[in-house]
Amino acid sequence: MKVTFHTLRWAALVACLLISVLAVRSQDNSKLPSSYMTVDIHESFSTIMTRMTAAKPEIMKRHMALLDQRYDLSNRPAQGVKMSGGKSVQQGVRVKLTDGTSWDQLSKLSPEQIKERNLFPAGFLPLPHPNHPEGGMLFPKFEIDEIKKQEGRELTRFDLDFDFPDHLLPDFPPPLYLTTRVDLGDVSHGKLVTLDNYYELFNGILNPKQIEGLRLLLTAFPQQQFNATEDRRSERPSRGVACFDCHANGHTNRATHLVGDSRPQEFRHRINTPSLRGVNIQRLFGSQRALKTIEDFTEFEQRAAYFDGDPVIAQKKGVNVLDRGSQVHAMAEFQAILDFPPAPKLGVDGKLNPKKADAAEMRGQQLFFGKARCVECHQAPYYTDNLMHNLQTERFFTSHPVNGMMAYGDGPIKTFPLRGAKDSPPYLHDGRLLTLEDTVEFFNLVLELQLAQSEKADLVAFLRVL
Repeated sequence: MKVTFHTLRWAALVACLLISVLAVRSQDNSKLPSSYMTVDIHESFSTIMTRMTAAKPEIMKRHMALLDQRYDLSNRPAQGVKMSGGKSVQQGVRVKLTDGTSWDQLSKLSPEQIKERNLFPAGFLPLPHPNHPEGGMLFPKFEIDEIKKQEGRELTRFDLDFDFPDHLLPDFPPPLYLTTRVDLGDVSHGKLVTLDNYYELFNGILNPKQIEGLRLLLTAFPQQQFNATEDRRSERPSRGVACFDCHANGHTNRATHLVGDSRPQEFRHRINTPSLRGVNIQRLFGSQRALKTIEDFTEFEQRAAYFDGDPVIAQKKGVNVLDRGSQVHAMAEFQAILDFPPAPKLGVDGKLNPKKADAAEMRGQQLFFGKARCVECHQAPYYTDNLMHNLQTERFFTSHPVNGMMAYGDGPIKTFPLRGAKDSPPYLHDGRLLTLEDTVEFFNLVLELQLAQSEKADLVAFLRVL
């Protein structure tokens, strides 16, 4: 066969075309992970809402089945133990064990044995968001209902519901205490502080900068799931969310979210809204704990955390750029006077007054500062060392996917203050520990403490009075 120039030219063109097609396929962005969220969406809001609303029942069923597999979610209040606002504190270990295993047996095994036999309690694993692939801010119904009642603002998501029942969450509305006016006790008078009532409640108690800071903390600004674009999760275009929609009355309602500091999506950790009580004594802020002042954190929240750590999508949805010298300063000044709840059994050093504490509480304190090793991270008087610690929980289990989340080691986590701990369930940074009893069992296992059952009970008694 005679090969002509014309034939060679066509062969070359076909080869180039084939290489181009293969190259395009190999660089198909839909197949590659990205650090960025989709900005240019080619789907109408009505079809997005219809599709996600239809998927909601199955998503929630799957997540609630996971919670039921991990925990006892029943309402079992402790006799005579109340939060500062009067709500009953839940009692008992709620994390479920593998059949045929006891906590005493488990504590006698090494981390390697627990991992090899797959005995690490599922409730001690990282907790996924109700829809981890989607993520986003999600509020308890009592917060949603009160904000709608007072302000007519809607915090309901059409695609998801909050997961934990109300009895396992903090007081609502929680008391609000001020370091500047300890004589007043709860300055919220049992109300949820909002734009509707803040001026009436605080005029004459706060200075003008603090009042302005509080107003801004109560003002809604655009956020990833609550905004005016087609890529929102509220039925109607939304003004957004306020800082105190999660940090209710400067405390917490345990609204949940995903931290913005890791990618891809399955490696993002669920975050349990921390309390702002006593924030003036803390020195690390943000999910990465890279922020060193409350001013840094306040500014960072609305620039990045509100938008899953993605400043590109933030520009589309209406990022609120705060002025550092006035607005941020005023917001931080108010947050800095939020106080811990009263602890009448503690002395000025943050430790128990022997004349007021009972025997179990005194034994618990001795354990806290001794055998239980709690003091290594949680130092009096506020019970924090303002540092990060890596518990290396990956010693106990093999990383694996759970409902769209990768369960893997937590890495360094912040030492949160334990003052007022009974007011802030559930516990740990993602809320995986429902009660103080769960928390004691978790650290008994992870730190290999070998505490007796009576010692665990005494430790819980002490934690309840902090």
